[in-house]
Amino acid sequence: MQGDSTQQPRNLSGVFIVFEGGDGTGKSTQVQLLAESLRSAGLRVETTREPGGTPVSEALRGIVLDPTYAPMDPITEALIYAAARSAHVNDKILPWLRDGAVVISDRFLDSSLAYQGAGRGLGLETVSAINAPAVRGLKPDLTLVLTMPVADSRARQGERGTSDRIEAESDEFHGTLMEEFERIAALDPQRYLVIDARASIEDIAQQIYAAVSPHLDGVPRSAGENA
Repeated sequence: MQGDSTQQPRNLSGVFIVFEGGDGTGKSTQVQLLAESLRSAGLRVETTREPGGTPVSEALRGIVLDPTYAPMDPITEALIYAAARSAHVNDKILPWLRDGAVVISDRFLDSSLAYQGAGRGLGLETVSAINAPAVRGLKPDLTLVLTMPVADSRARQGERGTSDRIEAESDEFHGTLMEEFERIAALDPQRYLVIDARASIEDIAQQIYAAVSPHLDGVPRSAGENA
């Protein structure tokens, strides 16, 4: 699905891993655990998030997630996410990948396809067209989709105490997102792994490391380190 309108950028010696899924599924925790494991194996690892990752993108994140701006027109919302993504890809992700890093991002284009395409009803074609210049043809080598029933994710979010503009949407909205992530993953099972986020943190981390490992052949490592 991602970046189909242009070719994958050249001269990328690194690996691009993306975590997707609904809010409250534990993506941030697993991003950090994977990064720690890969660094221990001698790999250069860069972690980031969307929207965010650069000063411009973080400023746009503050706008698009601020409950003050609810309701927001869906096209406006999609364009803000795409603008944040454009800076992120150009200024951070592509340079890191060209330098041979393993880049791990908490969300990428599939979040826009799910949230604005399905959740807001814009459709995948419209959202893909809006984001085509932003992604510059970049596709993740592997996307890990963490999924769980909305009731369970809501319980986790409640423990955090605060909600942003997107998290505050209805259960029906978030249920649509979960279904869309799984549908997108089913279209390309070679590049996606769907994981039940209700499993233990340790079990999920093991599944993720096993899925990522085959993608690490040829990635530069520190001297004396082995996977």
